[in-house]
Amino acid sequence: QVQLVESGGGLVQPGESLRLSCAASRVIFSINYMAWYRQAPGKERELVGGMARGGSTDYADFVKGRFAISRDGGKNTVSLQMNNLEPEDTAVYYCRASSGSYVYWGQGTQVTVSS
Repeated sequence: QVQLVESGGGLVQPGESLRLSCAASRVIFSINYMAWYRQAPGKERELVGGMARGGSTDYADFVKGRFAISRDGGKNTVSLQMNNLEPEDTAVYYCRASSGSYVYWGQGTQVTVSS
């Protein structure tokens, strides 16, 4: 059974940065897409961005160029570098990996942006 282990969340002030990481508990043969989602209380989970196997990335409009996703295919890891964080970014952030018909979710890590 595959588990995604996340780390890097925490409490930061507006304008600061965080780097979230997500690693699979074992090597997955083929990951087609790795993505980050976030969910704030009372709101639906929304896509932040993702990276396909070939390296192409896409991001939600609210990212506004502040975030960057990277992937280590050999380690089956994905990271989310978040710069210039704002209070509106406060949410639980989840990583998701898909491989064929299988979808794996991380446990989530809390990001709080507050002065």
